[in-house]
Amino acid sequence: MNRIAHSLVLSSSALALTIWSPVHAQEVQGAAAADVAGNEIVVTGQRASLEAARNIKKNSDLIVDSIVAEDIGKLPDTSVASALQRVAGVQVVNGFNNEIQSPIVRGLGDILTTLDGREIFTGVGRGFSFQDLPAEAIGGIDVYKSNSANLIEGGVAGVIDMKLQKPFNFDKGLTIAANGRVYNGRVSDETSYTASLLVSNTWDVGDGRLGALIDVSYARNNFSRPVSFNCDPRSTNHGPAGAPDLVLPTCVGGTTDTGHNTRPQVNAARQWEVTPELDLYHDGLYTGYRSTFATNFIFADLFAGNSITNATASSDCFTAPVDNAGFLGGNNVENLCIGQSATFNGVDALTSTQAKKQSTDQYVLGGGAKWNTDTIHVVFDASYIQSKNANRAIIVDVAKRNQSVDILVNDNGHGTTQMVGDPLSTPDGFVFANTLFQDLNKSNSRQYAFKLDSAFDVDSSFLRQVQVGARYSDRQGTFRAVAGGPSFPGPNRGTLVDSVGLPSDFMVRSPDSIPYINGGSHWYTPNADYLLNNTDDLRALYGAPAGDPDWDPTRNYDAAEKTFAAYMQGKYQLDIGDVSMIDGLVGLRVVRTNRTIDGTSRVIGGATDGSDLFVPVNRDTSDVYVLPNASIRFKANDQLQFRGTYAKTMARPTFGDLNPGLSLAAPGGNPNVILAGSGGNPDLKAQQSHNFDVTAEYYFGRSSYVSLAGYYRKLKDRVAPDTTIQVIDGQTYQITQPRNLGSSNLKGIEAAGQFFLDFLPEGFDGFGLMGTFTYADSKVTTKGDLLEGQQLLGVSKYSYTAGALYEKYGITARVVYTWRSGYNETAFGAGTLTGSTDSVQFNKVK
Repeated sequence: MNRIAHSLVLSSSALALTIWSPVHAQEVQGAAAADVAGNEIVVTGQRASLEAARNIKKNSDLIVDSIVAEDIGKLPDTSVASALQRVAGVQVVNGFNNEIQSPIVRGLGDILTTLDGREIFTGVGRGFSFQDLPAEAIGGIDVYKSNSANLIEGGVAGVIDMKLQKPFNFDKGLTIAANGRVYNGRVSDETSYTASLLVSNTWDVGDGRLGALIDVSYARNNFSRPVSFNCDPRSTNHGPAGAPDLVLPTCVGGTTDTGHNTRPQVNAARQWEVTPELDLYHDGLYTGYRSTFATNFIFADLFAGNSITNATASSDCFTAPVDNAGFLGGNNVENLCIGQSATFNGVDALTSTQAKKQSTDQYVLGGGAKWNTDTIHVVFDASYIQSKNANRAIIVDVAKRNQSVDILVNDNGHGTTQMVGDPLSTPDGFVFANTLFQDLNKSNSRQYAFKLDSAFDVDSSFLRQVQVGARYSDRQGTFRAVAGGPSFPGPNRGTLVDSVGLPSDFMVRSPDSIPYINGGSHWYTPNADYLLNNTDDLRALYGAPAGDPDWDPTRNYDAAEKTFAAYMQGKYQLDIGDVSMIDGLVGLRVVRTNRTIDGTSRVIGGATDGSDLFVPVNRDTSDVYVLPNASIRFKANDQLQFRGTYAKTMARPTFGDLNPGLSLAAPGGNPNVILAGSGGNPDLKAQQSHNFDVTAEYYFGRSSYVSLAGYYRKLKDRVAPDTTIQVIDGQTYQITQPRNLGSSNLKGIEAAGQFFLDFLPEGFDGFGLMGTFTYADSKVTTKGDLLEGQQLLGVSKYSYTAGALYEKYGITARVVYTWRSGYNETAFGAGTLTGSTDSVQFNKVK
């Protein structure tokens, strides 16, 4: 699947209302505040935040880009993920619900996410759902693109550290801030909103001070997203008669995701400066996610038809290996051409409703102490995180039989489908198809972590500081799932929907349409509300008992993982004259991981009575990784500096990828449909990468800079999904499992800058410009690998952000445009092609 993404963001001061106490304003964080005070120039709002972010970048020991609170608050960003897309080297995707999600750094999604320096995750995964944390809760974000020994291991691509607001971020006394946004969706044409309230106060207590803060927010998002698709490419020599030697999609169709989600959030913090040397703190966070929506399918099973007419071929021809069903890969070699258009006859046209409910609850508790003297700095932190996730989907398929379907495979990057006579636009004549499908899962994961970081200043002309630390974590995760359900009594696609006594509104008009299918007309599909609220009635209709089905042992797993890490790092500095210097870090982190994972494998027909046998599987693993790092910065003067860094990084496989179970779809007897199976791979290794980075940075004016960076990643054992054709008990399955790629590399260039037009006349000097550009070139390099020479999944070669802002006379406004080029989502790794492959191996989606 290949995608192209772009977004346009507008903001102005009219979008948000912030209320401060009469005599206290938010304190600008970091170096920016000091610079402002030193120059006796008052800088506020988004310019102050951009200046603070610039100075963090300039003064950091590592290659880092930052966003601070005002920067987020001045844009209509509803989540952290939305804000991250403006950082150079960060790419995002637009999810099924039109929310920005899944950020990747320099082409890689294997990111360690931390919250106030503590590891955070969603469900049983390694990653964090950034869209679940509202932007209003955040005091700042640091995107570390190079690693050092004191950062927690687990991110091949880098580390994203989010910082919640804390009471000591504000001036002494009471601070109250309220924020609200209302926006209307272009496709859904419905109003969404978010609202937040922050209250913070500080008091003088003895020789120190005490601070407390609470922040609450609530957001509701209404969404609608239409997508058209072409299914897997297939040789017509193994399909309906009439058009040999072509490659055409085995099916065509589209989906609309329509619904809403809500996100409550509350966080609180307390800070106590006991003495000038000792600080104590504790804090907590809750975030929730609730979503009810429907995925409505319209679908034509082309290769189940009886003939193909009016076929045309493109000039793109090649020799390709195919299997006995005509899918790419296998032992049969055929001369084929990409089909451009065709009419499939005798096709079943289907619609489907997937009614879904999802929920996530995230709890984070933490506390610790900081002790600082003139030469010794110690931080101890303890934390607990729990993440619960539940998903429920009820799916009913219906069909109209013996239709004719005209397809145009590639019409300027998308497929076009026209069902002759538009038969699905009327509610009569539908029959039940396939099974009542219930896809249920829930997960629960918790982690205790303890971390000690210390730094000792050294009175030396070269070695300036020695850093030593250790971390211990104990994580457990459980996952339960079932997918499948009973077939409708009687022959498949033989019972009329309106003949079994269902309510008259069981079939409803689809809430949205798809421009490239049937000219954008609506179709009839099962009622999502009925599916969710009357599941037991549906199960009775399909001959199944009331209640949810039992969990599938092959999908379930229990995991336990303990990590032990220790590091030592030295910070050096060599002064050269009055204005120049060389400084950097040299360090080593050693980490040990002990893991136990329990799952279940299925032996088809392995029981004495011929039924399937379920066998518990346990796998214990232990590994040690040594992660060195080194960096150097040459600071020519206060404006110009150059950096070079090296770090070895690693990322552990997810528990789901390690699950030893294998789940197979039940045979359905249709020779035209290849059955699916999926499972994990308990033999997966941790991904490793040798990371090299160089930068040139020039800082000028109060807030402006330009930077250019080059990077190279030499990756080993990267985890990627692999789909192969396997014959199990005489039945052909398309099995999807993760595997390690032997080696791959990623290299690229980043450019970034921001420039404020202070030289313009009064009134126009409030304008500023900002922009980023990223070039990422990736390739699988393992000799003989099925994906050798192909681009890594999820990596766009080009992306950029361009923006303009204005801040003057109390007016704040910004416009930002973000774009990324096409990228591959899914690879068909069962075989290779000779000749042109782009239009065959990867689906086009628009």
